[in-house]
Amino acid sequence: MGTAFDDTSRSRQPHRVAIPPAKPFLQTLKSNLKETLFPDDPFRELKKQPSASRKLLLGLQYFIPILEWAPRYTFAFFRADLVAGITIASLAVPQGISYAQLASLPPIVGLYSSFVPPLVYAMLGSSRDVAVGTVAVASLLISTMLGKEVSPVENPKLYFQLAVTATFFAGVFEASLGFLRLGFIVDFLSHATIVGFMSGAATVVCLQQLKGILGLVHFTHETDIVSVMRSIFTQTHQWRWESGILGCCFLFFLLTTRYFSKRKSYFFWINAMAPLTSVVLGSVLVYFTHAEKHGVQVIGNLKKGLNPLSITDLAFGSPHLEGVAVGRSFAQYKNYHIDGNKEMIAFGTMNIVGSLTSCYLTSGPFSRTAVNYNAGCKTAVSNIVMAVAVMFTLLFLTPLFHYTPLVVLSSIIMAAMLGLIDYEAAFHLWKVDKYDFAVCLGAYVGVVFGSVETGLVIAVAISLVRMLLFLARPKTGLLGNIPNSMIYRSMDQYPNAESVPGVMILQIDAPVYFANANYLRERISRWIDEEEDKLKSRGGSSLQFVILDMTSIGNIDTSGISMLEEVKKNTDRKELKLVLANPRSEVIKKLDKSQFIKTIGQEWIYLTVAEAVAACNYMLHTCNPKHVTTAEANGQDSNV
Repeated sequence: MGTAFDDTSRSRQPHRVAIPPAKPFLQTLKSNLKETLFPDDPFRELKKQPSASRKLLLGLQYFIPILEWAPRYTFAFFRADLVAGITIASLAVPQGISYAQLASLPPIVGLYSSFVPPLVYAMLGSSRDVAVGTVAVASLLISTMLGKEVSPVENPKLYFQLAVTATFFAGVFEASLGFLRLGFIVDFLSHATIVGFMSGAATVVCLQQLKGILGLVHFTHETDIVSVMRSIFTQTHQWRWESGILGCCFLFFLLTTRYFSKRKSYFFWINAMAPLTSVVLGSVLVYFTHAEKHGVQVIGNLKKGLNPLSITDLAFGSPHLEGVAVGRSFAQYKNYHIDGNKEMIAFGTMNIVGSLTSCYLTSGPFSRTAVNYNAGCKTAVSNIVMAVAVMFTLLFLTPLFHYTPLVVLSSIIMAAMLGLIDYEAAFHLWKVDKYDFAVCLGAYVGVVFGSVETGLVIAVAISLVRMLLFLARPKTGLLGNIPNSMIYRSMDQYPNAESVPGVMILQIDAPVYFANANYLRERISRWIDEEEDKLKSRGGSSLQFVILDMTSIGNIDTSGISMLEEVKKNTDRKELKLVLANPRSEVIKKLDKSQFIKTIGQEWIYLTVAEAVAACNYMLHTCNPKHVTTAEANGQDSNV
């Protein structure tokens, strides 16, 4: 191997590592802010426009997308959107009523929330497929967090005021994140965390529905599994068998329709129509059998009419500003499937307007969006069609829901939530990444055995801890030469990779910051000690050079530079030579400004690992590296 490297070193001139020219601080700051807040460069089209009027039009189209696609809208699109809108309306009506019950709000509020918000999103939203409406997990958050402050039974007016206030703050917080281009904050929730949290929340919602399935009147306000099970089994004498049989039958019907829709995609409409069919059948059954007189609870009267204004209901001066916390926490979790700051602005504005028109938290539920997509929607007009259908229901059809049994609503919620318990994703996490599975399990257990709030806190905390661990404990590893090549790769990944006699090549796989500088200093020292002990035990050549492959170090701060200086002192004490390979632009710039390049010597910085190894081999075969002077190193550099 030595001969090969000698030949290479004599025939090829090593490339010097360039130090990029210095840029003014303000220019660098502007560039960094642009990359952080505008990675997609959303206004690049405006720069190409010659006139101010054209720029204004494009700007309005960016913030109000309906202005962009409406002029191109065709009758063929309308036919597709009409079918999709009616289809999702058939799902929105029963789900709206059901989820309002889950949020401990009047059922009519669920219908209100399926009327105004979709109209707002149709104007401001950029997705063609998202179907707007109430969400089960958000409804549960409203119920559990606000229910601790105010009883929805004893003080329904104040409870409603806090619900719309929570919606207002959720909208303000989310729209602010969008306008300030801070949507990347939601990325701190990893996929594993979301799977665990959503599955746990779905489990809790299903357990809560046992109250309706069993026909119980009194039920615990806690959401953990222990409290729910205790509440259920201490009231066995109050279970209503009529309600239980009815609930199990409708749950079986809903799950069966979902099963067939998954088996054959063209049966999606069966699953989409199943909730409304259940409501109609349940209402007819109760009406003709007078089941409400035999323990089957019904919705009762729903007042006709469109959304009343609720501006005066916003409780900014209330001592129960739990709504702020609800808004912030919900805005963080609900956007795991929303792409971009523009969508955050649309959803935030939607919730702000909704809070002023008697609506509570709305989003883009996955199940309804999937139905909208499968129904063949072309644009956001499907949301407008759905809103018109809900408006028609509010104006004329609300009396028909008088006999709708609550057990049917519980069945609808339970069927929807069972689909959110993603055990397949959990198995996949276990198979691919055990740590991710532990994160998922932690979030799930926190929700099921604690509370939704506890689970949400645990989910966010686990995500942040894992991110900090990745930063504070970066991977390091030895590199070896792939036989018959000039390629150097991890010796763990490539067992056939060969170490270079007298040279240790160490790779650091992360930026070097204050959070990991001390760890890296200690870890590099340990690598050196272990390598020296290994060479002594084998009786081979002693260690002479330590090459740091800096390819993966995208940036470094002053703590990181201090760490390199200490590593340099450590290698000097051991009479070893420290060599750097491929420092990136930001790294070499800071090393130059800190005078570290002068400390280590320009001649010990190489563009590639291969060139660094070739130089080390040259030194090993021409002179004693422990006594190499700068002149000798420069001479070697000029002869390479």
